[in-house]
Amino acid sequence: MNILNQLVSWFADPAHWSGSGGVPIRLLEHLYYSGLALLIGLVVALPIGLAVGHTGKGSFLIVGLANGLRALPELGVLILLVLFMGIGLIPVVIALSILAIPPLLAGAYAGIRNVDPAVVDAARGVGMREQQVLFKVELPNALPLILGGLRSAALQVIATAAVASFVSFGGFGRYIFDGLRIRDYPQMAAGALLVAALALAVEGVLALVQRSVVSPGLRASGGARRSPTADVASTPEPAQPDDPSPAPELAGVKR
Repeated sequence: MNILNQLVSWFADPAHWSGSGGVPIRLLEHLYYSGLALLIGLVVALPIGLAVGHTGKGSFLIVGLANGLRALPELGVLILLVLFMGIGLIPVVIALSILAIPPLLAGAYAGIRNVDPAVVDAARGVGMREQQVLFKVELPNALPLILGGLRSAALQVIATAAVASFVSFGGFGRYIFDGLRIRDYPQMAAGALLVAALALAVEGVLALVQRSVVSPGLRASGGARRSPTADVASTPEPAQPDDPSPAPELAGVKR
Protein backbone atom coordinates (compact mmCIF):
# COMPACT_ATOMS: atom_id res chain seq x y z
CA MET A 1 0.00 0.00 0.00
CA ASN A 2 2.93 2.31 0.68
CA ILE A 3 4.26 1.97 -2.87
CA LEU A 4 0.75 2.62 -4.19
CA ASN A 5 0.51 5.86 -2.22
CA GLN A 6 3.95 6.90 -3.46
CA LEU A 7 2.91 6.10 -7.03
CA VAL A 8 -0.19 8.29 -6.72
CA SER A 9 1.96 11.07 -5.24
CA TRP A 10 4.39 10.76 -8.14
CA PHE A 11 1.64 11.25 -10.72
CA ALA A 12 0.13 14.09 -8.68
CA ASP A 13 3.41 16.02 -8.64
CA PRO A 14 3.19 18.85 -11.22
CA ALA A 15 6.96 18.72 -11.69
CA HIS A 16 6.59 15.39 -13.49
CA TRP A 17 4.25 16.87 -16.10
CA SER A 18 6.33 19.81 -17.30
CA GLY A 19 9.78 20.53 -18.65
CA SER A 20 12.02 18.45 -20.87
CA GLY A 21 11.70 15.44 -18.57
CA GLY A 22 7.94 15.65 -18.12
CA VAL A 23 5.45 12.98 -19.12
CA PRO A 24 4.24 14.77 -22.31
CA ILE A 25 7.77 15.06 -23.73
CA ARG A 26 8.60 11.48 -22.80
CA LEU A 27 5.36 10.38 -24.47
CA LEU A 28 6.31 12.08 -27.74
CA GLU A 29 9.78 10.55 -27.62
CA HIS A 30 8.37 7.08 -27.01
CA LEU A 31 5.88 7.43 -29.86
CA TYR A 32 8.61 8.77 -32.15
CA TYR A 33 10.91 5.79 -31.68
CA SER A 34 8.02 3.33 -31.94
CA GLY A 35 6.52 5.01 -35.01
CA LEU A 36 9.83 5.00 -36.90
CA ALA A 37 10.37 1.33 -36.12
CA LEU A 38 6.85 0.39 -37.26
CA LEU A 39 7.21 2.41 -40.46
CA ILE A 40 10.50 0.71 -41.34
CA GLY A 41 9.01 -2.66 -40.45
CA LEU A 42 6.07 -2.03 -42.78
CA VAL A 43 8.32 -0.94 -45.64
CA VAL A 44 10.41 -4.10 -45.28
CA ALA A 45 7.85 -6.75 -44.31
CA LEU A 46 4.68 -5.78 -46.19
CA PRO A 47 6.01 -6.09 -49.78
CA ILE A 48 7.77 -9.37 -48.98
CA GLY A 49 4.72 -10.84 -47.29
CA LEU A 50 2.38 -9.80 -50.10
CA ALA A 51 4.70 -11.09 -52.83
CA VAL A 52 5.36 -14.45 -51.17
CA GLY A 53 1.72 -14.87 -50.22
CA HIS A 54 0.57 -14.14 -53.77
CA THR A 55 3.08 -16.36 -55.56
CA GLY A 56 3.43 -19.05 -52.91
CA LYS A 57 7.18 -19.15 -53.56
CA GLY A 58 9.65 -18.86 -50.70
CA SER A 59 7.17 -19.51 -47.90
CA PHE A 60 9.80 -21.52 -46.01
CA LEU A 61 11.96 -18.38 -45.96
CA ILE A 62 9.12 -16.41 -44.38
CA VAL A 63 8.71 -18.95 -41.60
CA GLY A 64 12.45 -19.20 -40.98
CA LEU A 65 12.99 -15.44 -41.04
CA ALA A 66 10.07 -14.70 -38.73
CA ASN A 67 11.10 -17.33 -36.19
CA GLY A 68 14.73 -16.28 -36.36
CA LEU A 69 14.00 -12.62 -35.75
CA ARG A 70 11.67 -13.45 -32.86
CA ALA A 71 14.47 -15.35 -31.15
CA LEU A 72 16.83 -12.36 -31.08
CA PRO A 73 17.14 -10.61 -27.68
CA GLU A 74 16.33 -6.94 -28.23
CA LEU A 75 18.62 -5.55 -25.55
CA GLY A 76 21.51 -7.68 -26.79
CA VAL A 77 20.91 -6.58 -30.38
CA LEU A 78 20.78 -2.93 -29.29
CA ILE A 79 24.04 -3.16 -27.35
CA LEU A 80 25.74 -4.93 -30.27
CA LEU A 81 24.56 -2.25 -32.72
CA VAL A 82 25.72 0.52 -30.41
CA LEU A 83 29.17 -1.07 -30.13
CA PHE A 84 29.51 -1.16 -33.93
CA MET A 85 27.67 2.07 -34.85
CA GLY A 86 28.01 4.20 -31.75
CA ILE A 87 25.28 5.78 -29.65
CA GLY A 88 22.59 7.26 -31.86
CA LEU A 89 19.02 6.95 -33.02
CA ILE A 90 19.82 4.51 -35.86
CA PRO A 91 20.79 1.54 -33.62
CA VAL A 92 17.66 2.08 -31.52
CA VAL A 93 15.36 2.16 -34.55
CA ILE A 94 17.03 -0.84 -36.18
CA ALA A 95 16.69 -2.92 -33.00
CA LEU A 96 12.99 -2.03 -32.68
CA SER A 97 12.39 -2.63 -36.39
CA ILE A 98 13.78 -6.16 -36.06
CA LEU A 99 11.11 -6.73 -33.41
CA ALA A 100 8.35 -5.31 -35.63
CA ILE A 101 9.11 -7.29 -38.79
CA PRO A 102 8.02 -10.85 -37.76
CA PRO A 103 4.36 -10.11 -36.89
CA LEU A 104 4.00 -7.78 -39.88
CA LEU A 105 5.52 -10.36 -42.19
CA ALA A 106 3.40 -13.19 -40.83
CA GLY A 107 0.21 -11.12 -41.00
CA ALA A 108 0.74 -10.08 -44.62
CA TYR A 109 1.68 -13.58 -45.76
CA ALA A 110 -1.13 -15.35 -43.91
CA GLY A 111 -3.67 -12.74 -45.00
CA ILE A 112 -2.96 -13.28 -48.70
CA ARG A 113 -2.72 -17.08 -48.43
CA ASN A 114 -6.07 -17.28 -46.62
CA VAL A 115 -8.02 -15.56 -49.38
CA ASP A 116 -10.54 -17.95 -50.93
CA PRO A 117 -8.85 -19.53 -54.00
CA ALA A 118 -12.19 -19.52 -55.82
CA VAL A 119 -12.34 -15.73 -55.54
CA VAL A 120 -8.80 -15.42 -56.92
CA ASP A 121 -9.59 -17.80 -59.78
CA ALA A 122 -12.71 -15.83 -60.61
CA ALA A 123 -10.69 -12.60 -60.74
CA ARG A 124 -8.23 -14.17 -63.15
CA GLY A 125 -11.11 -15.59 -65.15
CA VAL A 126 -12.53 -12.13 -65.86
CA GLY A 127 -9.16 -11.01 -67.24
CA MET A 128 -7.48 -9.32 -64.29
CA ARG A 129 -3.70 -9.14 -64.39
CA GLU A 130 -1.70 -10.52 -61.47
CA GLN A 131 -1.07 -7.06 -60.05
CA GLN A 132 -4.78 -6.28 -60.17
CA VAL A 133 -5.60 -9.59 -58.51
CA LEU A 134 -3.19 -8.80 -55.68
CA PHE A 135 -4.23 -5.21 -54.99
CA LYS A 136 -7.93 -5.28 -55.90
CA VAL A 137 -8.93 -8.74 -54.69
CA GLU A 138 -6.42 -10.33 -52.33
CA LEU A 139 -5.28 -7.26 -50.40
CA PRO A 140 -8.80 -6.06 -49.41
CA ASN A 141 -9.69 -9.59 -48.25
CA ALA A 142 -6.39 -9.87 -46.34
CA LEU A 143 -6.83 -6.63 -44.40
CA PRO A 144 -8.07 -8.25 -41.15
CA LEU A 145 -4.93 -10.36 -40.76
CA ILE A 146 -2.61 -7.60 -41.99
CA LEU A 147 -4.00 -5.15 -39.47
CA GLY A 148 -3.88 -7.85 -36.81
CA GLY A 149 -0.17 -8.19 -37.49
CA LEU A 150 0.22 -4.42 -37.24
CA ARG A 151 -1.53 -4.35 -33.88
CA SER A 152 0.70 -7.14 -32.58
CA ALA A 153 3.82 -5.38 -33.85
CA ALA A 154 2.75 -2.06 -32.30
CA LEU A 155 2.21 -3.65 -28.90
CA GLN A 156 5.61 -5.36 -28.94
CA VAL A 157 7.49 -2.30 -30.17
CA ILE A 158 5.88 0.11 -27.70
CA ALA A 159 6.49 -2.28 -24.82
CA THR A 160 10.15 -2.71 -25.82
CA ALA A 161 10.93 0.88 -26.82
CA ALA A 162 11.93 1.52 -23.21
CA VAL A 163 15.33 -0.03 -24.08
CA ALA A 164 16.13 3.21 -25.93
CA SER A 165 16.71 4.80 -22.54
CA PHE A 166 19.40 2.22 -21.84
CA VAL A 167 21.60 4.00 -24.38
CA SER A 168 20.82 7.53 -23.16
CA PHE A 169 17.67 8.21 -25.19
CA GLY A 170 14.28 9.35 -23.95
CA GLY A 171 10.83 7.84 -23.77
CA PHE A 172 9.07 6.32 -20.79
CA GLY A 173 12.01 3.99 -20.28
CA ARG A 174 13.88 6.99 -18.92
CA TYR A 175 11.80 6.77 -15.73
CA ILE A 176 12.57 3.07 -15.39
CA PHE A 177 16.34 3.26 -15.88
CA ASP A 178 16.79 6.53 -13.99
CA GLY A 179 14.70 5.17 -11.13
CA LEU A 180 16.75 1.99 -11.10
CA ARG A 181 19.99 3.97 -10.91
CA ILE A 182 18.89 6.02 -7.91
CA ARG A 183 16.61 3.33 -6.44
CA ASP A 184 13.51 5.44 -6.87
CA TYR A 185 10.96 2.63 -6.99
CA PRO A 186 7.85 4.82 -7.38
CA GLN A 187 9.45 6.38 -10.47
CA MET A 188 10.23 2.93 -11.87
CA ALA A 189 6.65 1.82 -11.25
CA ALA A 190 5.33 4.98 -12.89
CA GLY A 191 7.46 4.36 -15.99
CA ALA A 192 6.26 0.76 -16.28
CA LEU A 193 2.64 1.87 -15.82
CA LEU A 194 3.00 4.56 -18.49
CA VAL A 195 4.44 2.06 -20.98
CA ALA A 196 1.58 -0.37 -20.34
CA ALA A 197 -1.05 2.39 -20.60
CA LEU A 198 0.41 3.65 -23.88
CA ALA A 199 0.45 0.15 -25.36
CA LEU A 200 -3.20 -0.40 -24.43
CA ALA A 201 -4.20 3.01 -25.79
CA VAL A 202 -2.50 2.38 -29.13
CA GLU A 203 -4.09 -1.07 -29.28
CA GLY A 204 -7.51 0.52 -28.80
CA VAL A 205 -6.90 3.11 -31.52
CA LEU A 206 -5.71 0.48 -33.99
CA ALA A 207 -8.73 -1.69 -33.17
CA LEU A 208 -11.01 1.23 -34.07
CA VAL A 209 -9.04 1.81 -37.28
CA GLN A 210 -9.36 -1.86 -38.19
CA ARG A 211 -13.10 -1.77 -37.58
CA SER A 212 -13.51 1.28 -39.78
CA VAL A 213 -11.47 0.08 -42.78
CA VAL A 214 -12.35 -3.62 -42.85
CA SER A 215 -15.47 -4.58 -44.76
CA PRO A 216 -18.40 -5.52 -42.50
CA GLY A 217 -18.73 -8.78 -44.43
CA LEU A 218 -15.17 -9.77 -43.52
CA ARG A 219 -15.75 -8.78 -39.89
CA ALA A 220 -18.93 -10.86 -39.74
CA SER A 221 -17.26 -13.92 -41.20
CA GLY A 222 -14.29 -13.56 -38.87
CA GLY A 223 -11.83 -13.76 -41.75
CA ALA A 224 -12.97 -17.27 -42.65
CA ARG A 225 -12.96 -18.40 -46.22
CA ARG A 226 -16.27 -18.34 -47.99
CA SER A 227 -17.01 -19.94 -51.30
CA PRO A 228 -18.53 -17.65 -53.91
CA THR A 229 -21.09 -20.40 -54.61
CA ALA A 230 -22.39 -20.27 -51.06
CA ASP A 231 -24.87 -17.51 -51.79
CA VAL A 232 -26.08 -19.36 -54.87
CA ALA A 233 -26.50 -22.59 -52.95
CA SER A 234 -28.39 -20.88 -50.17
CA THR A 235 -30.81 -19.09 -52.52
CA PRO A 236 -34.22 -20.78 -52.30
CA GLU A 237 -35.63 -22.14 -55.53
CA PRO A 238 -38.94 -20.74 -56.68
CA ALA A 239 -41.92 -22.56 -55.21
CA GLN A 240 -43.63 -25.07 -57.49
CA PRO A 241 -47.38 -25.61 -57.38
CA ASP A 242 -48.48 -28.91 -55.89
CA ASP A 243 -50.75 -29.78 -58.80
CA PRO A 244 -49.58 -27.94 -61.85
CA SER A 245 -52.17 -27.68 -64.57
CA PRO A 246 -51.23 -28.35 -68.18
CA ALA A 247 -50.14 -25.37 -70.21
CA PRO A 248 -53.03 -23.85 -72.15
CA GLU A 249 -53.04 -24.49 -75.88
CA LEU A 250 -52.43 -21.56 -78.15
CA ALA A 251 -55.41 -20.41 -80.10
CA GLY A 252 -55.46 -21.74 -83.60
CA VAL A 253 -52.65 -24.22 -83.09
CA LYS A 254 -53.59 -27.87 -83.38
CA ARG A 255 -51.73 -30.64 -81.59
